[in-house]
This record gives sequence, C-alpha cells and structure tokens, in this order.
Amino acid sequence: MKEPIKKKICMLGAFAVGKTSLIKRYVEDMFSEKYHTTIGVKVDKKTVKVDDRTVDLILWDLAGKNGISEMRTTYLRGASGYLLVVDKTRVNTLDVAMDMHKMAQDMLGKVPCILILNKWDLEGKWDIDEAAIEDLRTNGWYTIKTSAKTGMSVNQAFETLARKLVE
Repeated sequence: MKEPIKKKICMLGAFAVGKTSLIKRYVEDMFSEKYHTTIGVKVDKKTVKVDDRTVDLILWDLAGKNGISEMRTTYLRGASGYLLVVDKTRVNTLDVAMDMHKMAQDMLGKVPCILILNKWDLEGKWDIDEAAIEDLRTNGWYTIKTSAKTGMSVNQAFETLARKLVE
C-alpha cells in the first residue's frame, strides 16, 4: 500500500473570520458559537482520498491579524497551498486577505490558493459587494462561499484545494 501524500495547508485571514471554525467543521463536523482565539498556530490533520490517492492534509490554523507579523511568516514555510479566509460581513477582512496573499506568494511562490468567503449564512449583514467578488473571479481568483455554521461548501473548499495540490 502506498504511503499517503502529506500536504501542509495554511489558513490565512484576519481575526475572527472563521478559520478555526472552518477547520473544526471540516475535521470534526462540529460548530461552536463560542469564539476561540488562536494563539500562534494550531495544527490538525485530515486524511482524504483524491481519485486513487490518499492525502494527509496537515491543516495549520494561523492566528489572525489585522497586520502582518514577521513571526507568522515562519509558519508558512513548507506550505503546499493555503486558504485565504474572508468574513463576508466585514469588508476590511478582504484587504487583510489580499495583504496576506502577497506575503504568502512572496514566501512560497505560486502555490494553490482558494479565497473563502465565509459567514454566508449571515445574509442580512453582508458588507462585501458582489461586484468586488466578481472582479476577483475575473482576475483569476478561485472563490468559494462557505458557512462554518451550517457547513455549506466547507468540505468542497478543502477538497478543491486538496485536488489542486495533487494535480
């Protein structure tokens, strides 16, 4: 039997965008209303099948920031790809994500990346214009609308990235 392929994935985004909740939903199929601050980094693992290959996704949940710190860039080393998480109810989290994307590309080069538009269940509170999202797609961004609370498209986001990592 073949050894699983190991792929490090980093979760990037501002504070309270739902990075930890997305991982908890994906790995344990659970959601908690209680806010959990990530200090530094928390690592989880999930094994998935991509076609006929077994892939161990090593999920690095990095502490959210509204700026970029030097310490956190060390956590990116060795990442095969990353998920940029934006809170659809806070437009400034998109700016933070774009800054983090640039930092990640500078460090890792062009590795697979998916932009997650989280908190899609909070429809009445959306703060990011649909035209801005469409502009990102037009410029080559792969985006997925998710809700860690309801589970909407969470598996799809992680598994789409896993597929991109083994292509």
